[in-house]
Amino acid sequence: MVDLSINFAGIKAPNPFWLASAPPTNSGYQIMKAFEAGWGGAVWKTLGIPVVNVSSRYGSVNYRDTRMMGFNNIELITDRPLADNLREIEEVKKYFPNHAVIASLMVETRKEWIQIIKDVENAGVDGIELNFGCPHGMCERGMGSAVGQEPEVLKTIVEWAKDAAKVPVITKLTPNISHITDPGLAAYQGGTDAISLINTIKSIVGIDLDTYAPYPIVDGKGTNGGYCGPAVKPIAMNMLKDLAQHPEISKIPLSGIGGIETWRDVVEFILLGATSIQVCTAVMHYGFGIVREMDAGLRAFMDTKGYHTIYDFAGLALPNVTEWKHLDLKYKVIAAINPDKCIGCDLCYIACDDGAHQAIARSIDLKNRIPSIIEENCVGCNLCSLVCPVENCITMLRKDDGTAHVTWAERTNADDIPTSFNDNRAGGIGHFVPKPTDALKS
Repeated sequence: MVDLSINFAGIKAPNPFWLASAPPTNSGYQIMKAFEAGWGGAVWKTLGIPVVNVSSRYGSVNYRDTRMMGFNNIELITDRPLADNLREIEEVKKYFPNHAVIASLMVETRKEWIQIIKDVENAGVDGIELNFGCPHGMCERGMGSAVGQEPEVLKTIVEWAKDAAKVPVITKLTPNISHITDPGLAAYQGGTDAISLINTIKSIVGIDLDTYAPYPIVDGKGTNGGYCGPAVKPIAMNMLKDLAQHPEISKIPLSGIGGIETWRDVVEFILLGATSIQVCTAVMHYGFGIVREMDAGLRAFMDTKGYHTIYDFAGLALPNVTEWKHLDLKYKVIAAINPDKCIGCDLCYIACDDGAHQAIARSIDLKNRIPSIIEENCVGCNLCSLVCPVENCITMLRKDDGTAHVTWAERTNADDIPTSFNDNRAGGIGHFVPKPTDALKS
C-alpha cells in the first residue's frame, strides 16, 4: 500500500506536492482551493514590507507548439498587508490542520526578522522559508539573491532565524551563483533545518522588435526577471544533485523546485534526493488540478516498483551521477535504424552530416528513402535518435562486450593521455572525415 505522507524536517504533510512561494499562494482562497484539489502543502507568497508592483509582470518563451516553455516574471513579494495574510494563514490552518503551511519571509534587519517570525508563528505556520533567491527588484534593495550570493551574510541571517524560530527553518537558495554548494554549506552551518532550491534564474526572455524593449514591457521599458518553467528543470536537477551529494549538506532534507510539471518530473527530483516538491509555473499554466495526474502517476510508479513511501527511493539515482573522468571510455554504442518505422524524412542524415560525425548515408534509391548507418564512423553520440520524430525508430545498440573498462582518471594515473597537439593517443585518430572540398560537391 503506497503511503505518500512525508515528514520534511519536522513539517508533516499528506503528500510531497507543495506549492512554491509565488502568485498561486498569494491568498488563503488560493491555498484552500489548492488543498481541496489535493496539494499537500504550500509556501505562502513571500511576506515582508508590502511592495508596489508594476504592470505588466510576466513574459514567456514559446517553442513551436509549446506555450510557456520558459516563463519570466518581474513580480515582487506580496503587496498585501501583513495583517491580511496572517489572518488568512490562521484560517487556512483551521480548515486544513494536517496540511503544511510554510511562510516565505524576506525582510532586512535582525529586529524585523525576529518580529515577522513571531507573527507567522502566532498565526499557526508549520515552518518558515527564508527567501534568498529573488533575482529582481528585491535584490536591488539588498534582499533576495543579494543575500543568496553572499554566503557569510546568508549564514548570519539563518542564525538569526534559528535563534528566533520555534518551527523548522527552510533556506531557499538562488541559482544565480557559480557554486550552489557555497550558499548551501553556509545555510547548513547556520543551522537551517532544510534547504529548498532553485529559485528563479536572472533573465531576459526577449525583445520587442517594434519598441526594442525587453519583455514584459512597462511603458516602453523593461528589466531582467526571474526565469522558471520547464526550461529550467535540467539546471534545477543538477544543483539539487550537487547538494544531495555533498557530505554535510546531504544530512538535511532538500525540497526540489524548478520546472516540475508531471509525475515523472516528481519522481526524477526524488531520485536525486528531494523529499518534498514545490511547483509554481505549471500551476500558473494549467491550474491546481495538475496535482491529480502527479498523485496518480507517482502512486502507479511506486506500486510498480514495490515502494511503500517516497523515502524508499529518495536519492537512488545519486550513485549513478559521477564526474566525466570516471565514465567508461571502452563503452561503445552505435545507431541502428528500424526500416519498418522510418518515414524517410532525412532529419537524422542532416543532423549527423551537418552537426555531428558524418556517420549516416542518404539512400540513393528514390523509392526507398531509408538512410543507413556507416558503422565505422558512428561514435554513438545519440544525436540521430534525438532528432528522429518517430519513437524508437533509431536506437543505440551496444557493441563492446563489457570486458574492458577504462576511465580518463585511470588513464591519467597511468600516464596514458594525450599531452601534445598531435598526440597519437587522441580519440579521433583514424576517424574518417570528408575532405573540405567534398562540401562543395554536396
